[in-house]
Amino acid sequence: MAGSSRNEQRIGLLNGVAAYGMWGLVPLFWPLLKPAGAGEILAHRMVWSLAFVAVALLFVRRWAWAGELLRQPRRLALVAVAAGVITVNWGVYIWAVNSGHVVEASLGYFINPLVTIAMGVLLLKERLRPVQWAAVGTGFAAVLVLTIGYGQPPWISLCLALSFATYGLVKKKVNLGGVESLTAETAIQFLPALGYLLWLGSRGESTFTTEGLGHAALLAATGIVTAIPLVCFGASAIRVPLSTLGLLQYLAPVFQFALGVLYFGEAMPPERWAGFGLVWLALTLLTWDALRTARRTARALREQLDRAGAGVPPVKGDAAAREHGIVASGMPAPASADAPAEPEHRDVGAAKP
Repeated sequence: MAGSSRNEQRIGLLNGVAAYGMWGLVPLFWPLLKPAGAGEILAHRMVWSLAFVAVALLFVRRWAWAGELLRQPRRLALVAVAAGVITVNWGVYIWAVNSGHVVEASLGYFINPLVTIAMGVLLLKERLRPVQWAAVGTGFAAVLVLTIGYGQPPWISLCLALSFATYGLVKKKVNLGGVESLTAETAIQFLPALGYLLWLGSRGESTFTTEGLGHAALLAATGIVTAIPLVCFGASAIRVPLSTLGLLQYLAPVFQFALGVLYFGEAMPPERWAGFGLVWLALTLLTWDALRTARRTARALREQLDRAGAGVPPVKGDAAAREHGIVASGMPAPASADAPAEPEHRDVGAAKP
């Protein structure tokens, strides 16, 4: 059993590295689609993603969720909001990469955890630990430094981070699996995207039929590029701990940043290095605090379970339970900024670039 568990974790880790690695290397793909503009690439991504995931769902015969979703107008409205937000995220990212702003795009995904925490405080009235406040403050200082360095706020980074954080917040409430969620969102995007492609064709501005079969195949492959990392992510999320996924998520912006500097040759003057250094410091604080809290919570939970096993009734208001967010039943307390709940793993991947 132990050997089987280790093998499952190894498979999960490999899938996680593959998923975040593909998301990190995707800046190499979008320039291959030129001379198509960002709008045309985005529309093809929507159309072909729906085709790919629909075929996948037909193969596994998993359609029961669709009927349930259609009978729940509030969830359907949230899916529409998610579709709108991810449209902005995808579009800005594709435009940024093909316009020579890969480094600034990578910054958006570096600061996303900080923006997510800030949204939790502002919108959900969550409380932060001192180290989390320090991380958010350091991230804010980084944005100021980068604003001075760029001569204006890093709008691309902020737009990507805000749209991605909003998307995650909405998806948490919808609570659909990754493939199912991507299907629902691209189904909403499909008609506007198809209409835009037909409009481009009527004006003679579409590149799908004018740049050869290779170009058309690459545009169609946007569906595969969107869905395959999501499949790997789903395989990883059910096999590895949340803390491992939290560390793996930094692979994508690290790869993007390295590509921007080393492959695309984007400039990194001292003030940008200073800004990125502050962001990395903030993420280091955030990661250290999260790992420390997870260890304390696990230790407190084990103590509670040991008491229960020894026949000692858990004491309401136990100091360790209060400190680490463990309720009397021995289960983790409801999610808060102090003890974030494990997210619906399957949902996260669909938002990636």
